[in-house]
Amino acid sequence: MSVPTEVIMSQHYDVAAVRQNFPAAEHVVYLDSGFQTPLSRPVKEAYERFLQEGFETAGPKQVWLNRLEETRAKVASLLGAKPHEIAFTKNTSESMNIAANALPLRAGDKVLMIEGDHPNNAYAFLNLQRKGVEIVFIPMTEVVNAESFRPYIDDRTRAISMSHVTFHAGHRFDVESVGGLCAQRDLYFVVDVMQGIGVVPIDAKAMKATFIGSGTHKGLLVPQGLGLLYWDATRIELEPAYLAAASLASPPADFIARADNMALPATAGRFELGNFNLPAVQGLGAALDFIDQVGIENIQNHCFDLGDDLIARLDGLGVGLVGPREREHRAPHIYVIALPAAEWLDYFTRTGIRVSPERDGIRVSFGMFNTTADIDRLVEAIRARNAPAMPQARTAVLSKLG
Repeated sequence: MSVPTEVIMSQHYDVAAVRQNFPAAEHVVYLDSGFQTPLSRPVKEAYERFLQEGFETAGPKQVWLNRLEETRAKVASLLGAKPHEIAFTKNTSESMNIAANALPLRAGDKVLMIEGDHPNNAYAFLNLQRKGVEIVFIPMTEVVNAESFRPYIDDRTRAISMSHVTFHAGHRFDVESVGGLCAQRDLYFVVDVMQGIGVVPIDAKAMKATFIGSGTHKGLLVPQGLGLLYWDATRIELEPAYLAAASLASPPADFIARADNMALPATAGRFELGNFNLPAVQGLGAALDFIDQVGIENIQNHCFDLGDDLIARLDGLGVGLVGPREREHRAPHIYVIALPAAEWLDYFTRTGIRVSPERDGIRVSFGMFNTTADIDRLVEAIRARNAPAMPQARTAVLSKLG
C-alpha cells in the first residue's frame, strides 16, 4: 500500500523518510504502536550486526558491554538522568516489582494507586499486602494531579505509584504535580512510563520520581524482552530484594561468594541481575539514535496533529471517543474509539487495519511513521460498515455531550 505524497507532509519532520524505515507500514494500516511498534530498519540492522559478530567471532563480549554502557548513557539522556541511575531489566513488570520491593514498607504502611491503572503496576504493589502493606486505590478521572491524591494522604501513607499515560484510554496524568506533592510529604514516587516513553518527553528530575519503570517494545521500537529502571541515586537506602554477583560493588574475581562481600554499588547496577539481553540493548541504542534524529518533541507534536485530525473525523461520523480530548490531558498517540471491540476488531483485521481491543472500544495508537492516509483508511472502513447508523449515532453522541 503506497501512500500519496500529499498525505505524508508534516510541519515537524520528513514523515515520508521516517516511514521508509518501517516496511510493515506499507503492507498494513498499522495503528497499534501502543501494543508493539513494527520493527524498524535501524533496529533490525543493530540485531543483524550483533548476530554477525557472534557468528564470525564467537562473541566480542567486551565490545557488546561497551555498547551497553553507551546505550545506558543514551537512556539517561532521554530521561534527563545520569547513566549511573539507569538499570536494565526484562520488562516493565519486572521494573515495577523491583521498585515496589525496594521500598522500605512495613505492615500498616499505605500506598496510593489509581483504580483501573495498568494491572502489572498494581499487582507489584498488591503483592505487598502479604507483608501487611495497605493498597488504596483512588478514582480514575480524566484529570489526575496532586489534588486527586491529597485527600487520601495520612500519617501512614508512604508511597504513590501511577502510570504517566494510560494504556486503555490515553489519559496523560500530571505526574509532575504528583511528584511535587510526594516531595512535600516525603513520599516515595514510582511511575510507569511504558505507554508514553519514546513519544512523550520525560524528565525524571522534574517528576521527582524515586523509580521510573518501562519496557522498550512500544515507543522505544525494540522487540519484547528488555526493560528499563530509573532510580534516584540520592535514595541510597533503597536496596534490591534479591542479589547476584553482578549486583555487588565488587563482584568476586574468583567467583567465590563471601558473606563479607555484599556491599552494593552507589549505582542502579544494584538492581541488575546476571547477564543482559545484549542484542536488545544494542537494538535500543540504534532506536534511541533514530528517535534523537527525529526529535522527541517533533514525534509528540506530529502525533498530536494526527490525534486532532482523528478526533475531528470521528466527530464528523458521530462516533464517540473514550478518554480526554484536550491536548493538556491526553496522550498524543493513544485514542480509544467508542466502537465495541467484539463487533469491530475482526472487521478491521479483515480490512487490513491493525488496532487493539480495549475495555471500552477500539484503541488506535500512532507511531512516528503514521500519516493522515492511515486515518483516511480507518475512517473509510468505519463509514463503509456503519453508514446506515451514522445519523442516529451522531444524534446520540451530541445528546450525550449536552
